Amino acid sequence: MQQQEELEKEKDWLGAFPINDMKKYGWLPDTKEKHVLVDSLLKFFCVASTDEWERIYVDKEVSVAFRVSLAHTQSPHAISAWLRKGEIQSKEIEIAAFDKKKFKDVLADVKELAFSMPKDLTQQLQNICAKCGVAVVFTQNLPKAPISGATRWFHNKPIIQLSGRFRTNDHFWFTFFHEAAHIILHGKKDIFLENVKGTEIDQAKEEEANVFAAKILLTENELQKIIDAVPLTEEIIFDFAKKFRTPAGVIIGRLQHLKLIPFSTGNSFRQKIDLFN
Repeated sequence: MQQQEELEKEKDWLGAFPINDMKKYGWLPDTKEKHVLVDSLLKFFCVASTDEWERIYVDKEVSVAFRVSLAHTQSPHAISAWLRKGEIQSKEIEIAAFDKKKFKDVLADVKELAFSMPKDLTQQLQNICAKCGVAVVFTQNLPKAPISGATRWFHNKPIIQLSGRFRTNDHFWFTFFHEAAHIILHGKKDIFLENVKGTEIDQAKEEEANVFAAKILLTENELQKIIDAVPLTEEIIFDFAKKFRTPAGVIIGRLQHLKLIPFSTGNSFRQKIDLFN
């Protein structure tokens, strides 16, 4: 009887995950055998039971290594799967010992990467960060887990996990520099999930990360020079982009965010970024 109850519990647990998408992405085997999928999912999370998964991801008294409980999120199962995939991906990247100063210094190189947008930008971004001890991974979004980015420390290694959710260069690079800010400015014990209700830790830290990212992409002085040039023509925007080595789409995004131009203006300046095609 107890064994039957346990099997039912495992099936219910399995049913809460976006299994079809996880199979499509190759995270789980392409089978309909539920016992095989349950076993594969337990191995995916590196846990012995569904109870252990609950203790790690849902219980309010979570471990020091994972300072956010997903209990108050809409879909802890999908979010936990996305995060776990990032951990698995990070193990596949060979990285140096973490060097905060070196990482902060190379962000200028990353900004140049954002401006030049080479075809292998994801590989270059990974390589630049790996040399400073930071693992950057790219993970497809799952249904009910529309996360644009996350930052955390895993086995004493900082991870920046990106989904490329909005698929435009201004969103992508702002998210990257926002996550980089968490690593540089904030502690090892917190986990930061972007665009996930129910996981907010410290709004002040989020605002610090926003300011950090904004200033790297466009300093206050540079922004003021652009504002002073309003009304802007296409030629002027491209001139500023070239002068400041900042993508034109980022300039448009900032002006829209500050409500200096309508959200319907300048969207053609944004470059598409599709991480998985």
